[in-house]
Amino acid sequence: MYLPDFDYHAPDTLGGACALLASLGSEMKVLAGGTDLLHKMKVGKLAPKALVSLKRLDALRDIRYQEGRGVVIGALATQSDVVDSPVLHARYPSVSEAAHRMASLQIRNLGTVGGNIVNGVPSADLPPILIALGATIRLVHAGGERTLPLEEFFHGAAETAIAPGEILTEVVIPDGPFTGSCYLKFGLRRSGALAVAGAAAAVQVEGGVIRQARVALASCAPTVIRSPAAEEYLRGKPATPEVLEEAGLRAEADSRPRDSIRGSAEYRRNLARVLTKRALRKAVDEGHGRVKGEE
Repeated sequence: MYLPDFDYHAPDTLGGACALLASLGSEMKVLAGGTDLLHKMKVGKLAPKALVSLKRLDALRDIRYQEGRGVVIGALATQSDVVDSPVLHARYPSVSEAAHRMASLQIRNLGTVGGNIVNGVPSADLPPILIALGATIRLVHAGGERTLPLEEFFHGAAETAIAPGEILTEVVIPDGPFTGSCYLKFGLRRSGALAVAGAAAAVQVEGGVIRQARVALASCAPTVIRSPAAEEYLRGKPATPEVLEEAGLRAEADSRPRDSIRGSAEYRRNLARVLTKRALRKAVDEGHGRVKGEE
């Protein structure tokens, strides 16, 4: 399989990249890790006339904590960067664990956080835990920028809110009340498989009582979705096995999966229940923890 001919641009500033996108119009594609884009070009699904590579924009690779904002993850940070990040290990180890469950090491070394979001795939592993933690994203274009909650970015399978000429530059996990979080998925292989279904949970627990909870489901609808029924039910309840079981049932009721080669809709609904209950249990029991020396 060979790549079709295309023009290649590699600007060394974000402003330069935005200007290129504005001038090239719809005939171009943005290149980050390339794990999905280049494959689609090789098999003939895409044939852009130009690629605008972001690989020289080193400022978009950082993962840092910024006082008053939270944890800022550059869109060009690779999935391996997320796995190894001491900042995430200290504050949100669930995000590093979610990245560790993705694909193979070779893919994780290339695939970026931004790519995992912009593709808009309902089985993507990072969006559920980021949505559960209330993450926002920053989109930049030649005329300015905008910020929106990550959960509002997904409009359908492979359909997102990104506008022509926009570049996703960062994801921000705000300082929040959550004491624990977790993402679990089920795939058809032990590692490297897409999620047949996945569930993420973030909880604020005080004295054994769940004060707040957010639940997000992967591969249980055309986009990653939250489960309002489970979240509302959990608020103010004790974190008992019976309560978490009922929350799983409500997440199952909120899911609306489809049949596919990886699993039937009924199977996915059952997985939504089981994975939600287990993710909540882990988030409650283990909390976020702290890496020694980081706090």
